[in-house]
Amino acid sequence: MSITRNWFEQDGRAYARFRPEYPQRLASFLAVAAPDHRLAVDVGCGNGQLTRLLAPYFDKVVGLDPSADQIANAIPNERIDYRCAPAERLPLPDASASLITAAQAAHWFDLAAFHGEVRRVAVPGAMVALISYGVLNLEPALDARFQAFYRDEIGPYWPAERKLVDSGYATLAFPFEELAPPALDIRVEWHLFEFLGYVMTWSAVRSAKEAGREDLLMAFANDIGAAWGDPDRKRPVRWPINMRIGRV
Repeated sequence: MSITRNWFEQDGRAYARFRPEYPQRLASFLAVAAPDHRLAVDVGCGNGQLTRLLAPYFDKVVGLDPSADQIANAIPNERIDYRCAPAERLPLPDASASLITAAQAAHWFDLAAFHGEVRRVAVPGAMVALISYGVLNLEPALDARFQAFYRDEIGPYWPAERKLVDSGYATLAFPFEELAPPALDIRVEWHLFEFLGYVMTWSAVRSAKEAGREDLLMAFANDIGAAWGDPDRKRPVRWPINMRIGRV
């Protein structure tokens, strides 16, 4: 199948449209682990994907991100207070937060400064969770082509920090009382163009385009389209959720 639409030419709204949503059971687990439900803080919240899931479980949730554009695209909720702020300077009182999360964001932080802020704002026994989702998996007939694209073709265009995400933050300093996380994943059923729309949001794709290698992107889109078959057929996509969780 030949891909006639260029799914690698999209505006910033695509991030909110195509990024997968975390499962509700992630938020429920974090809420149960927290010492109380007064305040949760989602740091590097982006457009609030995890922030929204926490709202039903806490009296108040604060979503923080340094990007005003991301905050502007967040969906309002009466329990959520979205603010522009960096991870290294949390605009919160001392000993106020029962849960501090960072989803798909900790690899951008100055971790030493962030850890200091976590200790400052945490109530005794508060939970801290660094969350990421790993490399997606497709059905066997599609997965080999995707993995080759991810590792070998687009791989050189990822920023160095991406390796931290791929490892599930295993090598990050985590100076808290660490606990074993549950096995969780993200599962969706996507049409071909939803899948390509998600791939298009990658920073590596933007870097490849800037380097003049759009041929790599279109070759992959055509190959995966041929293997996919009917573009309106939904196929399963799965991401493992990785977490470093601990008690402050």
